[in-house]
Amino acid sequence: MSCALILHPNRGWRGRPAPKRCYTVVLWLALVAAGSGVPHTAGAEELAIERIRGNEESIASSLPEHGDPGGVRKWLSEKGVNYGVMYKADVLGNLTGGIRRGVIYEDKVDTYIAIDFEKLIDWKGLTFYSNQFWIHGTGGIGRSLVGGLNTISHIEALQANRLSELWIEQKFWDDKASIRIGQLTADDQFYVARYADLFINTDWPAIAKFDLPSGGPAYPLSTPGVRFAFEPVKDVHLLVALFNGDPAGPGPEHPEIKNRHGLNFRLSDPPLLISEAQYGYNLDKQATGLARILRLGAWHHFGSFNDQRFDAFGFSLADPSSNGIAARRRGNDGIYGIIDQQLWRPQGGDANSGITAFARVSASPSDRNLIDLYVDGGITFAGLLPARPKDKFGASVIYSRISNGVAELDRDRILFTGLPQPVHDYELSVDFTYQAQIVPGWTIQPDFQYIMHPGGHAPNPFAPLVPIKNAVVIGVRTSIEY
Repeated sequence: MSCALILHPNRGWRGRPAPKRCYTVVLWLALVAAGSGVPHTAGAEELAIERIRGNEESIASSLPEHGDPGGVRKWLSEKGVNYGVMYKADVLGNLTGGIRRGVIYEDKVDTYIAIDFEKLIDWKGLTFYSNQFWIHGTGGIGRSLVGGLNTISHIEALQANRLSELWIEQKFWDDKASIRIGQLTADDQFYVARYADLFINTDWPAIAKFDLPSGGPAYPLSTPGVRFAFEPVKDVHLLVALFNGDPAGPGPEHPEIKNRHGLNFRLSDPPLLISEAQYGYNLDKQATGLARILRLGAWHHFGSFNDQRFDAFGFSLADPSSNGIAARRRGNDGIYGIIDQQLWRPQGGDANSGITAFARVSASPSDRNLIDLYVDGGITFAGLLPARPKDKFGASVIYSRISNGVAELDRDRILFTGLPQPVHDYELSVDFTYQAQIVPGWTIQPDFQYIMHPGGHAPNPFAPLVPIKNAVVIGVRTSIEY
């Protein structure tokens, strides 16, 4: 079999004679390359580790009796049992453009319990973790006001109380390997950039959110799965996970309604396989050089996906001769790469101090996906103000390219109807933000975002022949952890 794949700058993936086989070859080459790869050290996974250890930064240090009357919390922590709550709330307004102007309020209460069984019953390497979301709000800034694809607020979700993760993990081989099983998410360990955690719009990438069934196993949905991690040598790590491939299941309803409380525990859907290789160095507090983390990942979904342009007989879905039923394509794939780079490290600073930057790029086949290319990146300045050593500020950009199949279908509709309409192309978001620490465990964060081509130049639902206009969003977030 010949497999020549080209990533064309305007038309996405092209190949012959068997695109699916080619994508699978690319995937498994990435998996083989992942045979050596650092443990994930950012985002939700890092937070879970700190919660298990009882080391997370907390507002409790500023409360009377350190927020622990009677010392019960401290006593339990010494026994390996930690619990707590994180509260995040946004007030965001769309000043112009988008679907309509307006202001929304949303919040998420994240409660958790984490148990280290080595401390509790002297069972070395065994841990338990579970967290729950209590989500409230008056609407979604991206969903109801802007109409975009890229994340604007990574806590946005439909109002619900839901289980997130529920898992046990066992380490072995002198803690060089571990296996985790239970109700899992992928966005805590895969596709994550360490130095993106400042930005409220940086989350599970839009290319995965819109190309995988129900958005994949990512906030606010989780699904049964198993994850294996292995560290063959220092600073090199491999992660491989197998998930149930649809956290919500089939049907026309919104995924968050179909799996309203995170209790579906589905096991019968075609699976999702994802692997990531990681290599990082100068991450220790004692290191003096610039920190860097490199990641290479790939995923394969074993289900079937609709063609974005053609029916099973090769007619355009816009053609009056078409039966209107999209052709089905077997399997779906994605590859991605991430770099986290510290640009300046102050004397005595850790890997998160000074000036840091990140970049992510991901690609998927154009014929069966809404988005075929995703790129984001940003720069963060931490501790640069002597009077405010814990404050951070930065800027980021997100680019999501609509696949050629979707754009060609738009052109087909123009051809067959004779009516002008927007042709999908891309969505670009720019974010500027400043995070100020009030006390340890409590921050306030003003934010400004400019969104170009919301929805990828999608038609406005109130004026179908006109694309959604560029939007300006401003707001503020507050975060409190106890």
